[in-house]
Amino acid sequence: MPAPTPDPGLARHAAELAGRATAQMESEHAWFRALGAADRSWVRLVAQAGISAMLDWYAAGARPGPPPGQIFAAAPPSLAATITLHQTLDLTRTAIATVERAVPELVPGTETQALREAVLRYSRDLAFAAADVYARSADHRGGWDSRLETLVVHAVVRGEANDAMASRAAELGWEEVTDVAVVAGLLPEGEPAAAVEALRAAARTLGRSALGAAHDRRLVCVLGGSSDPLEDAGRLADSFGAGPVVVGPRVPHLFAAGRSARAALSGVDAAPAWGDAPRPVSADELLPERALLGEGPARRILVDRVYAPLHDHPSALLATVQAYLDHGMVLEATARLLFLHPNTVRYRLRRASEVVGLDPHTPRDAWVLQVALALGRMGTGPRLWRGMR
Repeated sequence: MPAPTPDPGLARHAAELAGRATAQMESEHAWFRALGAADRSWVRLVAQAGISAMLDWYAAGARPGPPPGQIFAAAPPSLAATITLHQTLDLTRTAIATVERAVPELVPGTETQALREAVLRYSRDLAFAAADVYARSADHRGGWDSRLETLVVHAVVRGEANDAMASRAAELGWEEVTDVAVVAGLLPEGEPAAAVEALRAAARTLGRSALGAAHDRRLVCVLGGSSDPLEDAGRLADSFGAGPVVVGPRVPHLFAAGRSARAALSGVDAAPAWGDAPRPVSADELLPERALLGEGPARRILVDRVYAPLHDHPSALLATVQAYLDHGMVLEATARLLFLHPNTVRYRLRRASEVVGLDPHTPRDAWVLQVALALGRMGTGPRLWRGMR
């Protein structure tokens, strides 16, 4: 192959060839026609820069190595978010094909083969350069998304449902996510960033949206699109470290998730008090342990859900349950204390179970009842009730 003859004026054809390439793009690619005028203009500038750099490179002797110049520097970084890598390669092929067709216009006949071969080599290097641009853009976007994600999770933990969180959540595509619950546990060994990424990957396999972040020694996951957070958390449990995994209550959307986060994190602290706690466990199952930690919402929930319905029932359910618990869960002793037939006591205990969903005959439910009734008795005094709040 004869060596190319340097031609300093070769690059003067770049603007015209870029115009031809743009027209061909309009003809071949419907998605290109759908771009806004500004984006189409940027694409033309990139095409012109690429063609000009290629012709300069050829005129300088087509030396081996990557093409000189920053071909994609003319475009704003946001263009990579508008045009995919696949589309960029389509445009590159169109531009290269335009130059190939114009080879006879650019050099003498004895040099056309050399230019065609140089164009093919250059197109390969250009494709690698495009892939590198997109890879760098993805790395940058990934790092930025991770920082945003951490900020959103920490805002949820703090209960900050404000405009800043709304904006960050929208950047992450969470403005329309519903059925949200917070899952919390201890961080596994190793780098926290790796643990968060593993948690995200596990959530994706379930088809769930997930935001994750390390918070002190804990790993916090905001799970979205979950109709059964406890079941989903069971499939995510391996992403957490040893110890309890606690699921906060499901809420309608991200901006109500602060309540779920507080319950889940409080549950992580309280769970060791229940030696046989399942993993994962609902935060509501840990209400008595959370109440022992001094958590006001847990105390109020126990009083509202357990003490108040028994207290307000017309069949003296509260007195019957309290006597049964105070006398070691022995039916006959309770009946003697209350001057009732054992069958009457049995009936009232069954009614209490139906009213509050807790069976006084089982040790765990009896413990929940004991704590709830104690809190309720303390709450009957206005001063103490105010203290519980």
